[in-house]
Parts: sequence; structure tokens; C-alpha cells
Amino acid sequence: MWILQLGRSSQHPMDQPLPPAEDAETDIPHGGSSGPASDRQAEPKAARTLGPLKMIWAEMYKYPGHTALALLALLITASATLAIPAGFKLIIDNGFSAGGDPADIGRWFRYLLMIVVVLAFGTALRFYYVSWLGERVVADIRLKVQENLLRLAPSFYEENSPKEISSRMTADTALIEQVVGTTVSVALRNVLMGIGGTVYLFWLAPQLTIWLVVAIPLIILPIAYFGRRVRSISRSSQDRVADVGAMVTETLGAMKIVQAFNQEKRENKRFEGAVEAIFDTAKRRIALRAAMTSIIILFIFGSITLILWRGAIGVSTGEISGGTIAAFVFTAALVAGAFGALTEVYGDLLRGAGAASRLNELLNEKPAIAPPARPELLPEPPRGSLSFRNVTFRYPTRLEVAALKDFSLEVEPGETVAIVGPSGAGKSTIFQLAERFYDPQAGSIRIDGVPLTSADPAAIRRRMALVPQDGILFSANARDNLRYGEWDASDEQIWEAARAANAENFLRDLPEGLDTFLGEGGARLSGGQQQRVAIARALLRDAPILLLDEATSALDAESEQLVQQALDRLMEDRTTLVIAHRLATVRKADRIVVLDGGQIVEQGTHAQLSDAGGLYARLASLQFAASEIA
Repeated sequence: MWILQLGRSSQHPMDQPLPPAEDAETDIPHGGSSGPASDRQAEPKAARTLGPLKMIWAEMYKYPGHTALALLALLITASATLAIPAGFKLIIDNGFSAGGDPADIGRWFRYLLMIVVVLAFGTALRFYYVSWLGERVVADIRLKVQENLLRLAPSFYEENSPKEISSRMTADTALIEQVVGTTVSVALRNVLMGIGGTVYLFWLAPQLTIWLVVAIPLIILPIAYFGRRVRSISRSSQDRVADVGAMVTETLGAMKIVQAFNQEKRENKRFEGAVEAIFDTAKRRIALRAAMTSIIILFIFGSITLILWRGAIGVSTGEISGGTIAAFVFTAALVAGAFGALTEVYGDLLRGAGAASRLNELLNEKPAIAPPARPELLPEPPRGSLSFRNVTFRYPTRLEVAALKDFSLEVEPGETVAIVGPSGAGKSTIFQLAERFYDPQAGSIRIDGVPLTSADPAAIRRRMALVPQDGILFSANARDNLRYGEWDASDEQIWEAARAANAENFLRDLPEGLDTFLGEGGARLSGGQQQRVAIARALLRDAPILLLDEATSALDAESEQLVQQALDRLMEDRTTLVIAHRLATVRKADRIVVLDGGQIVEQGTHAQLSDAGGLYARLASLQFAASEIA
């Protein structure tokens, strides 16, 4: 049986893909993996500057009230945190003094409790408004990116991996949410606490503060060094875990093949190797974390001990009070933690800038096919004529090969034209040019006498209805899949279209009728049922031009008969272009156009072409021979 496959443009090699999202120093794990490690999208990479974050700030500025409240809450919490050591100083110096008045002692504790209440309330406000901004900014960015993606021509998705784009919409936006909802807040808080705490320390004990200024870098540097090493190994560990997930998915999805070829032991051995790789990576991470923990304890508590030693001498000589040394140690810990966190925060900000840069590329991508400034209106009522005049077209990813060469075809209103030819002849290209997914490099295409380049692409596509080779359905209920052709269609119109498409019976048998969820890609329906839903969708579209893309190529005989009956009703009183696979459609066509190498080599009726003994006759004889053998 001869199979005239579409020359899918998605098979073209990618010449200019989007910049890949490379590995990054981030703790955000892979969002699962459905393929081998070589195909897995890597984590977002850090940018070299913070410039791309301007996009995020621009989105935040749209909500000045929430931003101001978040900053105010941040200032309150930072100030309250720094006030706690001062409260301890007052309590120790005044509340624990021998012979003190109990009423006076209570005053200092009430002061500390007031600070704690303010800190708790301010923290709640800060968390709410900062988290709100993070979620809102990410939601706005996702909406804007998706809106622009829907405007881009299909050629963009042939040159750029949808998986890569999906990664940007998930991993990158999650990173931006972390930046807005956590990182920026932490950064500002630590800056305020670091600066304010240092000033307070110099006021408390200048000499001890000088010792602290020397000690802080000695603590931060090894922490930062070991932290980067641990994150790097953690990423490797995440990669290994993703490998295992991909392997499990692949093996379980092909279990019949695995068992049919007795490869259980080999697959188990392969899985064992992947699991051991995870363990080996984990051992390295554990060893580094153990070393880092011991060094941190040694440096931090050693520094505190030395400072306390020096402070104890000061207390014994009367230079400073016990409350002062307590406040100093508490504040010093806050300051050291603040400056230590800033090294981590800066890395997070750089990664957020990298994510913002990649999303900004999608936002700034301009559609290759756009309506003209003053689009020419298509005539009313529509006639349904389609004209190709001396069209030459090369796909952007295969400029060395012409998909169509000096191609001319006039399709009259109401005419049915079947397009046949071997794989790669250019059949699918005709459909893609007709719907203006691409513009030809030479020649012109007209609908009802209007050049496609002069009209609004949306107006052009409203005059066409497509029934694809595979009945592509969405993860939605039956009603939404059917009315995708005409969203405002009533249930009565939907059932009428379903009846005409031979889909009414099985749709009424569904558990919840039109409200039944059809599964991912319509998985709860058979191939023939999916195709009839696609035909009903096209019927609801009620467009003057119908494009049939090998609509019965993958169906069994019974399903094909039902689908063909539905197609016959759909084709009535419409201009129809059909990429033909079965001779049943070809024989009924008013004209058959035979393509080879992007050019028309024959055209005529079935009888005329069969008698001519050309390419069509040879292809037809191959189909008949295959049918007899079957």
C-alpha cells in the first residue's frame, strides 16, 4: 500500500535555536524528566550582571502600594531584630541587678516583649506582601510570555525546541518567583541588618568591633567556598536522580518489549548502575558537608569564644558591662549571618537575572507573520477561491532545498482538489502556505482575489477549517474540544455537528456526555473517534475552504468508512483541498494534482491520470498490488 506521508516541517534540523538553559548554581531541582539525560533541559544559568532584573522591577512597579508596604514591613522587621540585643542589654544591666525594684525589672521585660510583638507582626506583613508580589509578578510574566508565544508563527517552534520554551515558562519563572518573593527581601534585610548592626557594634564596643571586622571575612570565605562546591555536587546528584527517573519511565513504558526480548536482567543491571552513580555522588556531597560543618563550627564558635574572652577581660576591669557583652555577641552573630547570607543572595540574584534574560527573549520575539498596518478586507460573502501563482518556497531551516518550485494552482469556489505524491513532494507545504504560517520567497497566494500578505492572518484562517491527519485533541472535556472550531456554539449546534460527523452515538455513551474529560490528547477515545471529533470541530467552523490532511490514513476499515461518510458531508458546498492517501477520496475529487519535487507533474481526473501511465498510475498500481497482497 502506498503511503503518501506529509513532509512534516518539524523534522527539519534546527539552525538557530534559542540559547540553551545551561546548568546553574541553584537548588531548584529538575521538574522531572521524561527523556534521557542528553535530552533533559538543564537548569537556568546565572547571568553575569543584574541588568536583566530590570524586567522584574518594571513588573513590581505596577503595584506600588504592595511594594511600599513590603518595604515598610521589611524596615520594621530589620529594626526590630536589631533592637532585640539592645533589649537584652537593658535586661541584663538593669533587670538582673541585685536589690532591683521588681516593678522596674518588669519594665525592661515589657520592653523586650514589645519588640518581639513588633517583630512578629512585621514579619507576617513582610511575608504576605513579599510573597504576594512574587506570585503576582510571576503570574504577569507568564501571561505576557504566553500571549506573545501565541502570536508567533509555527516556524518559530520548528527552529526552537518546545521543551526548552516550556522549561523557561516553569523553571525560569520559578526562579524569578524565588527572587521576588524571597531573595530580594533577604538581600535588603541583610543589608539593613549588616549596616545597622555594625554601627551599633561600634557604639557598644569599638575595640571588640575591630576584632569582629577582621573575623567576619575569615568566617565567610570558607563558607562561600564550600557552599559552591556542595551546590555543584548537589546539581550532579539531581542529574543522577533525573537519569533514574527517565530510565524508569522509559523501561516501564516499554515493558512489553523488555519482556518479549527477555531483557529484564540487563535493564535491572542498567538501573543498578544508575542507582550506584547516585550513591557515589551522594558520598562526595556528604563528605564535603561534613567538612564544611566542622569548619563552620570551628570558625564561628572559636571566634565567639575569643571575643567573649576579650569581653570578659573588659567586664572584669570595668570597661564594659555584662549587658554590653551580651548585646555585642548577639548583634555580632546577626551581622556575621547577614554578611554571610549576602554572598548567597548575590548568586541567587545573578541566577534570577539569567532567568529574566531568557524570558525577556521570548517577550521580545517578534512574529514572523504579522498583519499589515492597514490590512485589506476580504470580500463578503466569501467565495472560497484559492490561488497559487509561481510560488517558490524554502523552509527557513532548509534553505538549500525548495519545498515548492514555481508552483501554480487555481482552485475554484466549491471545487475539490486532491493532492497526491511521494513523501517530501511538498503536499503539506501547500496547506501551511495557504494558512499563512509561512510566506513564500517568490510568487503570490490569494484568497478570494486578495493577496495573503495584504490581509489579516486571523481573517484568512477564519475562512479555513483544518482536519489534520491525527485528530489532535486537547486535555479538556468533549464540549470544549468540539466547540474549539466555534467557541460560541450552542449545545444544539454541537450535537448537530457531532451527528453529521458520525460522532453522536459514542459521545452520548460517554459517562458525562459532553462534560466528559477526554484525557490527555483525547486518550480516552479511539483513533477513529478522535478523527470524527476533529471533523465535527471543522463542521462547527463552517468555513468556505476545507483542508483535509490525510484524515483517514491511520484508521481501520470500519472507522475509515464512518469517517469518510462524515467527510463527504463536510465537503458539501465547500472548496476542498485534500492531501490524499486512500483512492476513495481521490476518485471523488474534481481534480487530482500530482506533486513531485515541489512541482506539479500531472493533473486531471482519476480516469485520465490512470490512463496516462505517469507517476499517479504507478503509485495507484502499487496501492492496488499492496491491497491484493494484504
